Amino acid sequence: MTQSIRIDLFTDIVCPWCLIGTARLDQALATLPDDVEVEILHHPFLLDPSTPEAGQNTKERLSAKYGGDITAMQARVEAAAHDAGVPLDLSVQPMSYPTIKPHTLIRLAAPEQQYPLAKAFAAAYFLEGQDITDNDLLADIAAAHGYDRDAAVKLLNDETEAATTKAMAVSASQQGINGVPFFIFNNQFAISGGQPLDVFQRAFRVALGEEALN
Repeated sequence: MTQSIRIDLFTDIVCPWCLIGTARLDQALATLPDDVEVEILHHPFLLDPSTPEAGQNTKERLSAKYGGDITAMQARVEAAAHDAGVPLDLSVQPMSYPTIKPHTLIRLAAPEQQYPLAKAFAAAYFLEGQDITDNDLLADIAAAHGYDRDAAVKLLNDETEAATTKAMAVSASQQGINGVPFFIFNNQFAISGGQPLDVFQRAFRVALGEEALN
């Protein structure tokens, strides 16, 4: 008998810990038996809603926000990514960009395409150093993940859809989600951050009723 798990996932494309968290989620998914189906539904979250349209140097943004040794901070993130099997080199992408546009395409994609589309946008941004505010780039990636390209371009220029995406991201923050990645399993419990593989495996066992939450 097939068992099902629903994961409501909050991420942002420009969040390196989201890249790490989804990589570890993928590792956990690969260990599930064939009779378990997992539905992953994406929800928008804005890591920094004040990011200007033209983008901003990430090191400068982090220095202004946190201070301290940003190079060392980024080195720790890269080490965690490498441990998760992600060849992250933060020097490839020196800029932070606003993410309303890719979030809009993700939330309006077919449910089964949301997760792979979000990962494709993150890979383009972090691993290829792409500008994820560029409509042509976003439309091309969307077209490779189930979209009609012209429909994607139309959505990217739709101010009403952009406003809806922003409102949903604000709502997530108002509901207490103040950091990503954030994973809600079966509307019952949540885990946050780029957790180790065993944490995700335990979450699956709990979601399947094989282990108690506490």
